[in-house]
Amino acid sequence: MQDHGTEVTAAGIARLAGVGRAAVSNWRRRHADFPKPVGGTETSPSFALADVEAWLRAQGKLAEVPPRERVWQQLVGHPEGPATALVHAGCALLLVHDRPTLWLEASAGSDERLADLLPAALDQVLDARFGPGPERAVTTPDGPRLLASAPLLRGAAELAAGSGARKAYEFLLGRHLDANPRQYTLTPDPLADLMAELAGPARTVLDPACGTGSLLRAAATTARPGQELYGQDSDPALAALTALRLALSTDAAVRIAAGDSLRADARTGLRADAALCHPPFNERNWGHDELAYDPRWEYGFPARTESELAWVQHALARVRDGGTVVVLMPPAAASRRSGRRVRADLLRRGALRAVIALPAGAAPPYNLPLHLWVLRRPERAPAQPGLLLADTGQFAGEGRGGPDWRSVRETVLDAWSAFDRTGRLDERPRPARCLPVIELLDDDVDLAPARHLPPPGATGDTGRLTEVRERLDETLRLTAELTPEPPAAKSAPPRRPLTTVGELARGGALVLRTGTNAGHARVPLLTDHDVLTGTGPSGALPEGDEEPVLTEPGDVVVPVLGGGSVARVIDDATAGAALGRNLVLLRPDPAALDPWFLAGFLRGTANHRRASSHASTATRLDVRRLQLPRLPLDAQRGYGDRFRALDEFERALRLAGRLGEQLVRGMYDGLTDGTVAPG
Repeated sequence: MQDHGTEVTAAGIARLAGVGRAAVSNWRRRHADFPKPVGGTETSPSFALADVEAWLRAQGKLAEVPPRERVWQQLVGHPEGPATALVHAGCALLLVHDRPTLWLEASAGSDERLADLLPAALDQVLDARFGPGPERAVTTPDGPRLLASAPLLRGAAELAAGSGARKAYEFLLGRHLDANPRQYTLTPDPLADLMAELAGPARTVLDPACGTGSLLRAAATTARPGQELYGQDSDPALAALTALRLALSTDAAVRIAAGDSLRADARTGLRADAALCHPPFNERNWGHDELAYDPRWEYGFPARTESELAWVQHALARVRDGGTVVVLMPPAAASRRSGRRVRADLLRRGALRAVIALPAGAAPPYNLPLHLWVLRRPERAPAQPGLLLADTGQFAGEGRGGPDWRSVRETVLDAWSAFDRTGRLDERPRPARCLPVIELLDDDVDLAPARHLPPPGATGDTGRLTEVRERLDETLRLTAELTPEPPAAKSAPPRRPLTTVGELARGGALVLRTGTNAGHARVPLLTDHDVLTGTGPSGALPEGDEEPVLTEPGDVVVPVLGGGSVARVIDDATAGAALGRNLVLLRPDPAALDPWFLAGFLRGTANHRRASSHASTATRLDVRRLQLPRLPLDAQRGYGDRFRALDEFERALRLAGRLGEQLVRGMYDGLTDGTVAPG
């Protein structure tokens, strides 16, 4: 009967049945026997999961709830909240992973017996992985609390039996993080990997603001025997979730503590080999008043507005002499006047070794080109101190998938390895240079790479501008050739029988699939932004246990958010990419539907208006309600040829616009820096 205590919202019902939320609202109106709400609010009611499952199955809308969906609904409906439920599930999965026989013994029998035996078994595995004592982030839940979680724990163990404990936990944690985007600040995996590579192999690694553990997990990929991972986070629930994540994904000793590292440092005696940190930005209440005489401020007391410089000095104080620190910083920290004294002392004493400007989109906030600071705790004063400056802004991506990480990584590691080895950087062309510290110690101590490096790409170079102009001329000629002929004289619109995408899907004329949040395939991710802008796949598919939807030539992809009338036919260049979230894929049967005919009619403005619903901040498209005429295949192909020609014209216009912007920007740069003559 415990399952009746798990509640599910309308969104959860839609996920279980594989339909949109509008369908759930329709069921509630049309079916008097639909389960009544048992909680929630009038505008957002919740329903008993078991009652919903029984109704869906009786209606033939659900054969069986997938195990991961059942577990997820049990997690979000837990009486103590999803974070606590995820900690309980993580503890059980760690027991399944490390001591499977203990789990089998405890889980054999009733839920009451499981709750009674589990605390002692968990004590053994938690002490072994996190160390004994009350300071560890993961405490053993008592029996009464575990009793409420018993169905969830059994379901999580069932997931682990199929995919492994690590993947089961990553799936649940990933969905929890995805469902609460404003609550957590994530460090993208490519950035975490780059920071770990800059720090180099290390036996002991510290992250004083560890968040979801991405940096420590990246550091563990270059693990040494006996590696120890130390972390701390001010959110106790997140610290526990991160400790469990690291314990399930690595064999290193995991030492995660809860608490504010600046105000209540749990690692005062630690001298780690390396420290990685993605600190909170622009914090005013970081402890400025009570920490004025703290011994960590070896390079100067940070101003109230310089919380990031406090994190930099904290990390330096917790590594050994010669230890490396890599910190993600907002760009303003390199030039704010309030921090110039601390920056100057970091330079004079040789602690700050590199400032690397990342492309916009590398990490949140995605609109800013964040910086990486690479520091090293001085063993002795350098004879000729220099600072490596690098700017990888030219590798920014056009879509939401982020920058060209491969080029960023190669550029940064190439420059850093050369500089770290010799203290110098040769003059061969690259977006990096080594500046003597003495040249930076002026009144501003401005360390922003953009102030000391030439613009990336040399946009004012006359040869490059000539090439852009030639490409623009060619594109404009192509655009003129592709411009549609004037429409014929207006006539009465034909009366044609209509059908909907939903009816075509039910009749087998097409297959309808929705995008996923994660997957196990190593392929590019086609995002909704890529579809809207007509660019190639720009995203990276996060690791997960879901089965990704891979595109094929002739598929039609439609974004469901944003209100724009867009439908894209997948070609050979885009085929094989994974379908991202907020996208719907239609795979037509070539014997029944022409893909260009389908995509063209789906783009009709009136069609979209009929099939869209509006919330307070967004417009959502119900693809199943989109209409198109019933026509024989030969007639469809006539429309399809015309729609294909319009698509080519549209793509040429986009390219001409991008080239025109590039030419104008290059001319402005060339005229202002003297590389282009005004005459």
